Amino acid sequence: MALSYRDAMIGGAAPADAALVRALQHDLRVLGYLARGIDGAFGPGTRQAVRRLQHDLMANDGASRQGDGPAPVKLTAFNRGVTAVTGIVDAALADSIAAALADPHVTCLPRSDDPAAANRAALAAVVASVSTVAPTPFLLAIFRQESDSAHFAVPAGAHDSDDFVTVGLDYDEAVPDVVTSRGYGLGQYTLFHHPPRPEEVAQVILDPLGNVRAAYRELRAKFDGFVVGGTPGTRADDRLAEHPLLDLRLCRYAPTDPNYLRACKGCANAARKIDVTPASPVYHGAAETYGQATKYDVTSYAGLPDRADFQCDWPYAVRRYNGGGPNSFNYQAHILRGLLAGPSIAPGDPP
Repeated sequence: MALSYRDAMIGGAAPADAALVRALQHDLRVLGYLARGIDGAFGPGTRQAVRRLQHDLMANDGASRQGDGPAPVKLTAFNRGVTAVTGIVDAALADSIAAALADPHVTCLPRSDDPAAANRAALAAVVASVSTVAPTPFLLAIFRQESDSAHFAVPAGAHDSDDFVTVGLDYDEAVPDVVTSRGYGLGQYTLFHHPPRPEEVAQVILDPLGNVRAAYRELRAKFDGFVVGGTPGTRADDRLAEHPLLDLRLCRYAPTDPNYLRACKGCANAARKIDVTPASPVYHGAAETYGQATKYDVTSYAGLPDRADFQCDWPYAVRRYNGGGPNSFNYQAHILRGLLAGPSIAPGDPP
């Protein structure tokens, strides 16, 4: 069946009908190419989503970029005449979208009838199921940074109807048309193949706790393997510069203490506070500065808890959770600031 926007040439020279753009945005969200917004406005985000889909129709063979297994189908199998990345929706692209949507092997992203209620329930479930794999307050701060603590998008205004699962699209800034991975839901569970397999949608994309359990495991893997030890290039340079002689520190509290891996807000409040400017080196002696980050417009932080003053190594692990370079140090700053604003879940926390 032909899609409503098949012959509209959305993204071309002529203004696009809002209803047709909304239909296109809905399909781009279903297929996992548009990060946010079903509002009828063909802006830069929608055009970039079109470009990424065009690229995948020509190049995505279903392989994984990080060894998490293949996608259930090759996107190239649905190409109905797309030969270039243009950002314009022509008949060939619309026919390709229709073919993908009609195929049962293409797993569409889930949505919620009441996303605000679903988000409240998801966050409450996470707070109630405190883990001993990694500290829940750090994960809550990560969720706040990466998904705004939302498992599903909540429509933004009367013209927006987006209620699909939240999606974060990762890409190389030098090649923005190529999505390297996607993070889904509250915990931004990451997949390195696309589209997702049916069991992944059911177990870690649609299910908030399954989604979050994967995030706990990923953060713990960063803690165990990317803070100290390991091979050069995988260690946390800030930790090596600030505590070169200390063994890896899991928590200041004993495992039998009710504050164990829970009282991070109290530790953040107790830590010495520092002010970071764009000219500040990312750690003492580093050549890189906070202001060299490319994904953050504001790189100044007043009253930031000093990561070196924590009696654990989770501030360093949470940076490596995001990668390396100035962007990761800004990410770390946002997480540390998020600890101060997060909920109190341990006896040692301030109110």
